Amino acid sequence: MSSNANHVSSQDEVIRPISTLLIANRGEIAVRVIRTAIDMGIQTVAVYSDADANALHVKSAHIAVRIGPAEPGLSYLNIAAVIEAAKKSGADAIHPGYGFLSENPEFAEACEAAGIIFIGPDAQAMRAMGLKDAAKALMEKAGVPVVPGFHGDNQDAAFLAEQAAKIGYPILIKARAGGGGKGMRKVDLPEQFPAALEAAQREGLSSFADSAVLIEKYIEHPRHIEVQIFGDRYGQCVHMFERDCSLQRRHQKVIEEAPAPNMTDELRDAMTKAAIRTAESINYVGAGTVEFIVDASGPLRADGFWFMEMNTRLQVEHPVTEAVTGIDLVQWQLLIASGHRLPLLQTDIKLQGHSVEARLYAEDVSAGFLPATGTLHRFALCDQSGRVDTGVVEGDVVQPYYDPMLAKLISYAPDRASAFRKLQFLLDKSVVMGVTTNRAFLAALCAHDDVLSGLVHTHYIEQNTQVNLADTHASSTVTLDANAALAAVICAGQPALALESGEQSRSVFYDLGVWQLWRQPDRLVTLLVNQQPLMLRVVRLNSTDWLVTQNSVATVPIGDEDKHTDAITNRAGITLSVANLQMLDSGATIKVDGRDFNATGINLIDAVYCRVGPSEAQFKKVVIEHAEAGIQGALHLLAPMPGRIISLQCQAGDDVAKGDVLMTLEAMKMEHSLVAVADTRVDSVLVKENDQVEQGMRLAVFTDNSA
Repeated sequence: MSSNANHVSSQDEVIRPISTLLIANRGEIAVRVIRTAIDMGIQTVAVYSDADANALHVKSAHIAVRIGPAEPGLSYLNIAAVIEAAKKSGADAIHPGYGFLSENPEFAEACEAAGIIFIGPDAQAMRAMGLKDAAKALMEKAGVPVVPGFHGDNQDAAFLAEQAAKIGYPILIKARAGGGGKGMRKVDLPEQFPAALEAAQREGLSSFADSAVLIEKYIEHPRHIEVQIFGDRYGQCVHMFERDCSLQRRHQKVIEEAPAPNMTDELRDAMTKAAIRTAESINYVGAGTVEFIVDASGPLRADGFWFMEMNTRLQVEHPVTEAVTGIDLVQWQLLIASGHRLPLLQTDIKLQGHSVEARLYAEDVSAGFLPATGTLHRFALCDQSGRVDTGVVEGDVVQPYYDPMLAKLISYAPDRASAFRKLQFLLDKSVVMGVTTNRAFLAALCAHDDVLSGLVHTHYIEQNTQVNLADTHASSTVTLDANAALAAVICAGQPALALESGEQSRSVFYDLGVWQLWRQPDRLVTLLVNQQPLMLRVVRLNSTDWLVTQNSVATVPIGDEDKHTDAITNRAGITLSVANLQMLDSGATIKVDGRDFNATGINLIDAVYCRVGPSEAQFKKVVIEHAEAGIQGALHLLAPMPGRIISLQCQAGDDVAKGDVLMTLEAMKMEHSLVAVADTRVDSVLVKENDQVEQGMRLAVFTDNSA
């Protein structure tokens, strides 16, 4: 096998045309594969769980087949159900996308046994790269540099602790069958090792049915740079240059770009050659990505990179490679799987321009990037001079069963600075309401000096979120700003939505009219920002103008009405001019203190969503609950998201200290430790292991020691 542009095998092509393609996935990758398949004249089959019955990928395909309930293990991970769907629909090929079964060798073998073309490498190649420990041993034999660490079979906890000590802290525990940050734990001190090992093993077992781990030296300032490769069955392998995926949170990528910033010719040459050697060592066929850790403590150098893993599938970030090479990677996958040679030789593949991709997630940045759920009441992504890949539409419900990525926004420009400016424009112009997202955070990253200079590493976000990246143009403090003012006006001025009983209610302004006898109409509105109350007074100055203040306006005695207008007008606050509140639902122009802004506002029973210019905010409305007997004044642990309780670390009567882990919640395919926020005593635990919980559900009650 050779990466030389001039080597062509004399072996004759054996073509097996694909007529019907089943996509064994969901969301944006299913929609993206369907798009290329249809362009190639191939009939497409979507599979779906009960949660996805009306999903975009289902509507995009020619045929759709149900494969099971919402839980991935009973649907998208159910090999028998997927194979049966292929047989039922007459599919002669299956594209696995990424995630789910895409790197499962048993699935590849099941396809082969059923006479179905699997769009990917064979099971042998998957197994060679599927376990990180075995893959690294193989790479050492192939002459590819690897990170120092323990990659053996001995999984005894005491033995692994000894290996960690030999390597030297800090170290990284990684599930050997892992990916996407699952089953990965950084450990700084020896005393932290046992708990971190147990968590990594448990998460590895839950996500990949394999609890085995490997131990590696933790590189303090690593860059994540990967090389896209393609191999065919005729002895040819090419690369499509590199991508940089260093901007990550929770060990998962959020912004990727091609080519890598500050890349040297020497490093690119060494890295692409190492990637080709990796593919050659396992006779790789199809699309694959070889990922490397690169030392970013100083200038990039050819001896400062190490093999991390190989993903034997298409990557989430493949669009940036498509943009800078002009190659449709899914089309290549389908051609190679059906028996064609690589469409281009190495010398024909050119690198032109720069592309950047941002992953739009349903997540709460201010809460540590916790996944979010809810209904997409407004979902309008900007694709002006850019590309948007998504698997959801307005009105869809984001559920806790699957990855929280909503879409990918991709820009392309002749140079890196222009590509980031275009991506920021796409993000600023996109509107998502009803579900908390990282949109504003991504836009802030695109404009950050360190990012634009390429001076980032895989830990950059976690180290700088609270310091340098706090300004994400979204309301996160209990203060009056344009979004809060608009939310208050919407709550005070729009007719209320239908109540759960079906009765219609109208606001005080519609009941009383514009003018009241004794003074201008005003109303107190209380909003919740990060669970803290924000009390605002809204005054209607005339039919279109409103004044919002954070402090109460004193009542004006009857007889002094003529003095009241000046007092209101001169009072410190925010003046809004809104021609028609009802138009805000679909977007309108408003004035904020005399300046024009595009704005959107959606008023729901329990919340109001606002977008003024590039900034957005979500405000909860105050809901009065009937407290259960005996819990008034107590402290409560609430579920931050829907999920399953997988372990309890406390029980009634326990004294706990601030920072102690109380229980572990599994949600969005990740484990989340719920910790005590103060020194207190556990009065009662209201859940048990394996309980499914909803967001906001009370999990435990504690003694209030503040009195």
